Amino acid sequence: MSVDTVTLAVVVGAHGIGGEVRLKSFADDLSAYRVFNGGALTIRSLRHGGNGAIARFDQVADRTAAEMMRGTELTVPRSALPPLGEGEYYHADLIGLPVALADGSAIGRVVAVENFGAGDVIEIERPGADGKPGARFMVPMRPEAVPEWNAQRLLLDPAFVV
Repeated sequence: MSVDTVTLAVVVGAHGIGGEVRLKSFADDLSAYRVFNGGALTIRSLRHGGNGAIARFDQVADRTAAEMMRGTELTVPRSALPPLGEGEYYHADLIGLPVALADGSAIGRVVAVENFGAGDVIEIERPGADGKPGARFMVPMRPEAVPEWNAQRLLLDPAFVV
């Protein structure tokens, strides 16, 4: 799945009274990026705090403005991201991919990618019924569970289907 922009962080709240915001980062390092959301936000300063990154934007003058930023996603053009190595992927490329078994039978689609410290885990949602969402289950994004994936689909080993 190709996307034009990629979300690198989201504002989770204000920090202090001077207009700084707390960020939940989806990248290992945000310091290479200064401009977000098509130029609408420019980082003046960035540091790491106990609960994630703390940023000050040129466009945010005080705590009130910082509080209004809560929930704002910080995006960059996909072209600004570093190239991928063999076997690497961006989470944004996995989300939304259809999931199937080797025989082609559909299982569902990837709805989230998490990392709890031991590697990426994909969350798969089965097809829903009667207007209700389908059941979800998680699978490690490892070759034993996901022997093959590309931009069109992800193949799952049947032993990992719940």
